[in-house]
Amino acid sequence: MMPMAEGRLVIGTRRYSSWSMRGWLMVRLAGLDVEEVVIPLAGDGATAAIRQASPSGLVPYLEHRGHQVWESLAIAEYCAEIVPALWPRASVARAQARSIAAEMHAGFRSLRQIMPMNLGRHAPGLGRTREAIADITRIETIWRSTRTRFGADGPYLFGAAFTAADAMYAPVVARFLSYEPDLSADSRVYCASIRAFPLVAAWYEAALAEPSHWQLAKYENNPA
Repeated sequence: MMPMAEGRLVIGTRRYSSWSMRGWLMVRLAGLDVEEVVIPLAGDGATAAIRQASPSGLVPYLEHRGHQVWESLAIAEYCAEIVPALWPRASVARAQARSIAAEMHAGFRSLRQIMPMNLGRHAPGLGRTREAIADITRIETIWRSTRTRFGADGPYLFGAAFTAADAMYAPVVARFLSYEPDLSADSRVYCASIRAFPLVAAWYEAALAEPSHWQLAKYENNPA
């Protein structure tokens, strides 16, 4: 008999759910033994099954060893209590990582709305509004300054290790790969490194294997 999992992680459609991707990456980086429960997102933005499964009515939602954790940053901090290496070891770098992760969590609304994550879509040039470009400029500044100061010894924001900060920006990378805004050469290299990271590659593979009837017209056909 297979041993029972120590909990569950509730996520939405992998093709679209950027916040689910963040939470899933944190949980897998920490090696938590949890069952994955995927709930297809509804087209109207309100998915009844998610409201029933999650205290906040949103995904991701983690149950682990009796703990209930929702919101991606809270899941990151919970996982880092188990595996501290999810954040950089040095306190100065760790403060930077938490700051840029929090900025991602709270900001870049225009980018998220105008360039929705769709891992099966390739639409170069769409969504280049002034507001989205301003968000992209700020993101590139974050990446450049962080890598210059802390990441010289590897391909990720803080060097050789893929951290919670990289997990927070992984769905941004997915957007950039789909919509191909104008990026610096350094940003394109960073995007390629994130896309090639094994857990990110595994998320893409699972997303592309989802049933076609889970796809939503508003994400597949919007003119952006």
